[in-house]
Amino acid sequence: MKLTIRIAEPFETMKKRMNLHARQADAGQNIEPLCEIGFENIAQFSEIFTTQRWKLVEILKNKGPFTIHELDKQMKRHGVQEDVQILMEWMLVEQDDSGQIFIPWDEIDIHWPLLKKAA
Repeated sequence: MKLTIRIAEPFETMKKRMNLHARQADAGQNIEPLCEIGFENIAQFSEIFTTQRWKLVEILKNKGPFTIHELDKQMKRHGVQEDVQILMEWMLVEQDDSGQIFIPWDEIDIHWPLLKKAA
């Protein structure tokens, strides 16, 4: 499954995509779940997805899953718990019943259009 992170997407664009997805689901079409989060601008995105948090994601992707204690060791620092909690709130990571932190996604797509559309 894919998580899409959208930055600076106009509300109307998001609304059209969500409505289309809902109509397809209502029509019984076989569609992939729509898993998206959005940010108003790159500064807001950067407040949540810091360099240290991306390092944590990279470690989980390459070597995980891990417990919080194991992640502290892998990151060679203490205090990973707060980063994990924030990443869980933003759906980037999950924790199973045994306390293992993992990435539930096959793909994370960060969509940040830079060009203005012609009027």
